[in-house]
Amino acid sequence: MAGASLHESFKHASSCSWNPLSTRILSLTPPRAEIIRNCFCKALSATRTKDPFLLNVQHTKNPFLSSTQVEGRTRRVPLFHTCATSSQATTLSDPVVPIAPQARTPPFHVLITGSTKGIGYALARKFLQEGDKVIICSRSGENVDKAVENLTQEFGEQRAYGIPADVRNGESVQKLISFAKEKLGYIDVWINNAGSNAYTYKPLVETNDEMIMEIVETNTIGVMICCREAIKMMMSQDRGGHIFNMDGAGADGRPTPRFAAYGATKRSLLQLTKSLQAELKMQRIKSVVIHMLSPGMVTTDLLMSGSDTPQAKFFINVLAEPADMVAEFLVPRVRALLENGMTKPTYIRFLTGFKAYSQILSRLLFNARKNRYLQEEEQQSGASSSTTLLKRAST
Repeated sequence: MAGASLHESFKHASSCSWNPLSTRILSLTPPRAEIIRNCFCKALSATRTKDPFLLNVQHTKNPFLSSTQVEGRTRRVPLFHTCATSSQATTLSDPVVPIAPQARTPPFHVLITGSTKGIGYALARKFLQEGDKVIICSRSGENVDKAVENLTQEFGEQRAYGIPADVRNGESVQKLISFAKEKLGYIDVWINNAGSNAYTYKPLVETNDEMIMEIVETNTIGVMICCREAIKMMMSQDRGGHIFNMDGAGADGRPTPRFAAYGATKRSLLQLTKSLQAELKMQRIKSVVIHMLSPGMVTTDLLMSGSDTPQAKFFINVLAEPADMVAEFLVPRVRALLENGMTKPTYIRFLTGFKAYSQILSRLLFNARKNRYLQEEEQQSGASSSTTLLKRAST
């Protein structure tokens, strides 16, 4: 379809049981119409399949899909787990040998790093709503005490526990594990949520060493240390456990201007997760499974601290969602992995590519989601500004 005209593209989409977009798109200037067509075609090609669990692939840059074109024929590779409750849970790696599922019965014991505010706190609340017990932590003892107090008032005594912990320090993480064992005995789910961008949005050349070290030590070294200690702890448990690493902007390899260091650290988590899973297979450790969680854009202080440009306001309004809504989606799917005895690594995504493209197109065509969280400035050269945003969305 690369050389097809705009009218031919929508005709093709209609023949695939898609409702054609409004004819408003046909009145757009050629550059804008062409960019929108590219966005639409990307979303269409990413989702068209007769089998909801398989995707025809010729080439892919996704590190979790191994697919090639052999002798001119497209290989069909698994995209979704049939036993995962989310249609967005993708295969991280195939098992070397079949592993008998070991279903777990709730309530579960959950540990979440960086969980006194934002998405971490929202995840803790949702797990507690489901009847689980939770360990929360952050560097600030004051924030931990306040969060535990609020959660205890809402969900009762002996449900939520907290301790100050610095994920960048191995000794601090070991104390966190000792605390968790003392309070809960074991941990079923460990979520590496703690992350930082040093609340800085500026070009790399304008950042100092302290800012860079804060980001890299928290997002990369911190996750490495937590994974190391969590794996050792779960290996010693008869019931094993599940570790979830939280991705973020840049994890898919797209550029993250003005927070390059943050994007680089999130990209590295994919490689780290695959490497750790490979190590577990080499050691024939079947009781510990490492997954990825993708919350998408969440309206937290971390995100809002970079909302000072028209482009940032546009994408936050169009794509971002409150932390509670994201937790409502992620937590049931995490719990289902344990209840179903899932032993394959999964990648659970809240904001899929198709969903993002659809929301962007709705905004561009029908002005949907405008000024949801941030007041967007009216641009004098509206066509030029919209074209710029369209180009960013289609790359």
